[in-house]
Amino acid sequence: MTGFPRARTAVVGASTFGLGECPGWSSMEMTAQAAHLALDDAGITLDQVDGLFTALPDDFLGGLALAEYLGLQPKITDNNRTGGSSFLCHAIHAALALDAGMIDVALITYGSNQRTASGGLVSALRSSVYETPHRPMMPVGGYALAANRHMHDFGTTREDLANVALAARAWANKNPEAFRQGDMTLDDVLSARMISTPLTARDCCLVTDGAAAVVMTRADRAASTRAPIPLLGGAQTVTHKEIAAMPDLTVTGAAITGPQAMQAAGITPNDVDCVQLYDAFTINTILFLEDLGFCPKGEGGRFVSSGAIAPGGALPVNTNGGGLSCCHPGMYGLFTMVEAVRQLRGEAGDRQLDNPEIAVSHGNGGVLSSQATLIFGSPDTA
Repeated sequence: MTGFPRARTAVVGASTFGLGECPGWSSMEMTAQAAHLALDDAGITLDQVDGLFTALPDDFLGGLALAEYLGLQPKITDNNRTGGSSFLCHAIHAALALDAGMIDVALITYGSNQRTASGGLVSALRSSVYETPHRPMMPVGGYALAANRHMHDFGTTREDLANVALAARAWANKNPEAFRQGDMTLDDVLSARMISTPLTARDCCLVTDGAAAVVMTRADRAASTRAPIPLLGGAQTVTHKEIAAMPDLTVTGAAITGPQAMQAAGITPNDVDCVQLYDAFTINTILFLEDLGFCPKGEGGRFVSSGAIAPGGALPVNTNGGGLSCCHPGMYGLFTMVEAVRQLRGEAGDRQLDNPEIAVSHGNGGVLSSQATLIFGSPDTA
């Protein structure tokens, strides 16, 4: 991404709230609570926020509603909706607005009570007129198509997919916030209820409540905060909406955004210490690791089965447990950012890595439709 303001903005506050089940709270209340917690973490007051970024799950005018609820009159309100990648796109837009001097403090926040309110996934995805006659189960059916194609072209196995879920669970067992914990075996994943071949229930993300928020500001203002984490690079793209229009079922837009974000940050995949990515389904992790450049195309299945992404592996992935075992409140992207920040701050508890310097956060929206990549660094990398 040409002209990205490398390290000229930083995340100065990060929070989560109500992960798993949060009965009695509305999505708006959860979103606001996460916002207050992130501002407290940053040492910034609500009245200093002049950039508001959100994508509420149950209000398509959520940018207006949240401004009213918080009592803000922001200079910039961004309610751009690209699915789960929305919040990483917001971070890119916030960085540009901050660097241009249009705003001073950006608040990116989201919350959903989908588990306790509805008991099921709340999705904005609807089958197109071309897909409806085939009665697809969306979004899982679209990801199953990609998984089947990857298996056909590259010899990826159901065991490879299962090892993604096992690695996520191993990380979740180190995270007290994770909704799903406990022992899980390869057979548990393979023998679980089939949802859309080859994806079983254990290949699919959780359905939870949860909220998260981050606060961003310019580097000159960030220097006085507790633990600023510079944003080194970012890039986003949309390649399609319907899965039937995806140019190649085995290549996502991460193959575009990953190299662009890393070029902006001045790094290569070899410099990355951890990856927090959108694992709505196990095939996501395999596709994104390939497309972001951490292993060759077609080798993702074997890479994850080698133990590389699990605790003790060469490339820690989704160290909070990810959408598969930590939380997935409708849209997961903002949680990848919070976990990257926590790792770089050294605030991840039992799952804390040894002095990470570079973290990748990657978001996905739709059916592999929208991709966004952020590169965060420790304060020493600015």
